[in-house]
Amino acid sequence: MLHILRFLLIAATSVVGYFFAPFISKAESAPFWGVVLGFAVGCLIVLAEILLERYSVQTLVAATLGLIAGLIGGNLLAYALSQTVEAPEYLYVLIVLVCGYTGTMLGAAKLLDLPLLASLEPRQGAAILNILDTSVIIDGRIADVIESGFLPGTVVIPRFVLKEIQLIADSSNPIKRNRGRRGLEILNKIQKSALARVEIFEQEYADVPTVDEKLLRLSKDLDASLVTNDYNLNQVAELQGIKILNLNDLSNALKAVVLPGEMLAVQVVKEGKEAGQGIGYLDDGTMVVVEDGRPHIGEGLDVLVTSVLQTAAGRMIFGKIPGSEDYVSTGPS
Repeated sequence: MLHILRFLLIAATSVVGYFFAPFISKAESAPFWGVVLGFAVGCLIVLAEILLERYSVQTLVAATLGLIAGLIGGNLLAYALSQTVEAPEYLYVLIVLVCGYTGTMLGAAKLLDLPLLASLEPRQGAAILNILDTSVIIDGRIADVIESGFLPGTVVIPRFVLKEIQLIADSSNPIKRNRGRRGLEILNKIQKSALARVEIFEQEYADVPTVDEKLLRLSKDLDASLVTNDYNLNQVAELQGIKILNLNDLSNALKAVVLPGEMLAVQVVKEGKEAGQGIGYLDDGTMVVVEDGRPHIGEGLDVLVTSVLQTAAGRMIFGKIPGSEDYVSTGPS
């Protein structure tokens, strides 16, 4: 839609140039040059719109002030020269343009420290923005986190993330389609939450190719936190100094602390990789490897914790059955 609107703008300026050129010049080629001029003006407007997306409000205001000062100074200089020396008019125009350009560049670089412009910057703590990426929406746990009140501030959902989830929901692959539909259900749940203030961010960043790059750009522009479960996106964002809220890190931090020597109630559900091992899981999903637990698959056991291993994939608990020697000695030979 953005590309269509830009095309329509260029087409409109070209048509305006075609019809208005004869009023300016009676030459036969006037309509042609009017179209060319209108096309150029439309392209310049689109280019300016693309470039303006890259800069903050403070920078734009500073550049505008510098431009005004430069134009005023250029006109004064051109007037002073016109009173002392005779020169072609285009020279005075060139002086004004150079002064305007110089003022714009200096303003954008030097005027940001002015107290007035500094006050335009968002104050720290004045607004807390949390941008949700596709992975964390489809995961679903974010809805419960928001509902519990542990994610303060405004939840920002970019339009391009909504489009990506919709594409996943329309996929011919049934697994992807179910994941996409789950994401849409989670979004509806978040919007209906009384504790969530949700804003849809409309800007598309058409010049940025991938959704991950758009999320990084948006996080910088809004000075917002990026909520994600994507490990690669997490690493890239940290390298760029973007604040990350990773739900997997939160989940690991909230898991109950288990120390060697404690007893756990575990149901053995399958066999382990090593001989005789059984595998069970705690309510939070933590894997428990039970030594000599294979004969007890399907049974609930009291397991003595022997060690805890923290890995990049999560936490693993190793344990044994108290008096497991008795189990082994009385088992089938």
